[in-house]
Amino acid sequence: MIHKYDGTQEKCPVPLVNMRLILKKMAVDDQCVIRINDLASVSDIPKFLIKQGYCYSQQTIANGIIEITIENKKIDSRD
Repeated sequence: MIHKYDGTQEKCPVPLVNMRLILKKMAVDDQCVIRINDLASVSDIPKFLIKQGYCYSQQTIANGIIEITIENKKIDSRD
């Protein structure tokens, strides 16, 4: 299942909080696609995903909007 969230009209920490709620509901192999443009969110969300071990990719799509695709396949951080 693909979960979508548009946080382009919201400021940090709202996109981070909403993303965390979506991640808690996701099953294994689900994806979450979020769009953000708030500078604090653009910085904080990838840091959170790395810290929690999520696989993600991000791209700029238009006018400073960043799209982040998150997979619910955690990275094994025991290396």
